[in-house]
Amino acid sequence: MQAWPGKPFPLGPEWDGSGTNFSLFSEHAERVELCLFDGNDEELRIELQEREAFNWHCYLPGVGPGQRYGYRVYGAYDPASGRRFNPAKLLIDPYAKAIEGPVDWNAANTLPYVPSADDDADLYLDDEDDAEAIPKCVVVDPHFDWDDDRRPAHPWNEMVIYEVHVKGFTKLSNEVREDLRGTYAGLASEPAIEYLRALGVTAVELLPVHHIIDEGFLHDRGLTNYWGYSSIGYLAPHALYAATGSRGEQVREFKGMVKALHGAGIEVILDVVYNHTAEGNHLGPVLSFKGVDNQSYYRLVPDDPRHYMDFTGTGNSLNPVHPSVLRLIMDSLRYFVIECHVDGFRFDLASALAREFYEVDRLSAFFDTIHQDPVLSQVKLIAEPWDVGPGGYQVGNFPVLWAEWNGLYRDTMRDFWRAQSNVAQFASRFTGSSDLYQLDGRAPFASINFITAHDGFTLHDLVSYNGKHNEANGEDNNDGTDDNRSWNHGVEGPTDDPEVAALRARQQRNFLATLFLSQGVPMLLGGDEFGRSQRGNNNAWCQDNELSWFRWDEADEELTEFTRRLIELRQAHPVFRRSRFLSGHETKGSGLPDVWWFRPDGRRMTQKDWQRPDAHTLGVFLNGAEITERTPEGDEIDDDSFLLLFNAYGDEITFTLPTRRFGARWSLELATSNDLPAGPMWTARSQVTLEGRSLALFKRV
Repeated sequence: MQAWPGKPFPLGPEWDGSGTNFSLFSEHAERVELCLFDGNDEELRIELQEREAFNWHCYLPGVGPGQRYGYRVYGAYDPASGRRFNPAKLLIDPYAKAIEGPVDWNAANTLPYVPSADDDADLYLDDEDDAEAIPKCVVVDPHFDWDDDRRPAHPWNEMVIYEVHVKGFTKLSNEVREDLRGTYAGLASEPAIEYLRALGVTAVELLPVHHIIDEGFLHDRGLTNYWGYSSIGYLAPHALYAATGSRGEQVREFKGMVKALHGAGIEVILDVVYNHTAEGNHLGPVLSFKGVDNQSYYRLVPDDPRHYMDFTGTGNSLNPVHPSVLRLIMDSLRYFVIECHVDGFRFDLASALAREFYEVDRLSAFFDTIHQDPVLSQVKLIAEPWDVGPGGYQVGNFPVLWAEWNGLYRDTMRDFWRAQSNVAQFASRFTGSSDLYQLDGRAPFASINFITAHDGFTLHDLVSYNGKHNEANGEDNNDGTDDNRSWNHGVEGPTDDPEVAALRARQQRNFLATLFLSQGVPMLLGGDEFGRSQRGNNNAWCQDNELSWFRWDEADEELTEFTRRLIELRQAHPVFRRSRFLSGHETKGSGLPDVWWFRPDGRRMTQKDWQRPDAHTLGVFLNGAEITERTPEGDEIDDDSFLLLFNAYGDEITFTLPTRRFGARWSLELATSNDLPAGPMWTARSQVTLEGRSLALFKRV
């Protein structure tokens, strides 16, 4: 086959209608071969003769979409110096736009060394060819008919995020066509979109969809990496989530999903894993980066480059300090924004990306590059603000433009509803965590509020289990956190005790109501709205089965309707979703402050009241006449005013409503207990008895 010189940029394969340009970065390689595969897996090797800016490249006329390929990269195999080149191992292109599927661990040895139990096993080169085991990259046709697709571009303060797994959401849905269940097309189907629209969410935050490779030890256990935090292809949608095929069809199907969700006014946020890859530690396989240029792509221990810095708990850490690795991350982000129209990203273990060397640096090159980018600086950016390295917990420390998963919100709310957190901590988190975000110029929506997420208990399990039950993971229940802040309410796991069941149901409503009535951006774990359980497993990362999939036939319709009502209430009333922090003062002449806190006797909270460690009841007045923000057209915003009563004690508490100046008459808008009558009007200074562990919301009339 004739090979022309081609161009060093862009990296990866680029089809121009007549042929394809291939370009691969490797600073330390000595030779590079492009390997083409036909439908029978016959291999044709083409040595890349051109090298510019450390990019090895060529142009192949007549080669186009559907062409399967990989690379073989030559150089020294000297792990002690950080070099792990082995041309016997076929490599996945870091810039591949499509990858066929999984590694076939049984087909060949994907380790660069001869498998052995010896501590120094990785020092000895293995020459077994593993092309049969490695999924092939695929050249794709980038064209797609987007019609008049537009990003919904919801303002942050109108966002309701739904964290969901592409496969798990529809895999067991009888409403979705059988051949589409568990796929991008399934999530784009009319029943799936109608459910999300009816629920009221404005964005789906998808667990990782970059191409995933399962860890080899999971294969040995008969398990797979369900969550997908094991990326190998940062520009390739995961092939196994496609209903239409894996030789480029997955790209078109992914784009079709985004287009369909946009048509329903729903944004698409991707959970991205740029902190580590699927290649593991020094004993892990060579699949891509490790064999292309280990010294450039990974953070190696400075005085022991045989081993990897591990800020992630996975065995390796990508090296965003290297310009070409930082370029890969940025090119991946831009590709999914520009070519795939996604609306934002949630960065897994984002502190690892901000480490210049060892310390987490909020002024790192990673942040600088994003902030200066005219495309990426305009999409939604969400950090998981921690990693497992020293000083990695960085909640509140990310720069302007970033929102953060607020782990302190999660912990405080879990503690409050089991009477383990006082009212001062609760009030701070409920009002947007100004102590974390206000001083550096951010707004309440910098706080992504959540009670549960994929990592940990579901909401149902949070109120049903005191401890984790992860035996199915095959690690003797040693995996997963023990810091659950959960409470089983007297019985571990399923129960037929009506009192326990009723209290658990009320606690789920308490958590949901607290979440959606808090200032900040609410994130709902998919399935929590109908009581999805993982049977006490708080680390179901490897459970690609009915334990993790949405079991729609078990859905609690009453809880779903309660959640819909909460989201509808939030969206209808700006007082619950302000874009500026509350001040506790009057600024618009209403005669009342924007927020006012009171005790059960209806009197104002004092400093002594706030400091009481045993205080677990609280009332708050939210003034809809003191919203200082304006509409996009510059008009003032006026809203209803509300009272919220919280009782986290186990016993009932009688509240006295505030004086007439706050409101003469009140109607019950919502309650998590069934004991309060909905019909009558409540007047100033009237008494309201709240059942233990419940809340009530009143609207001024």
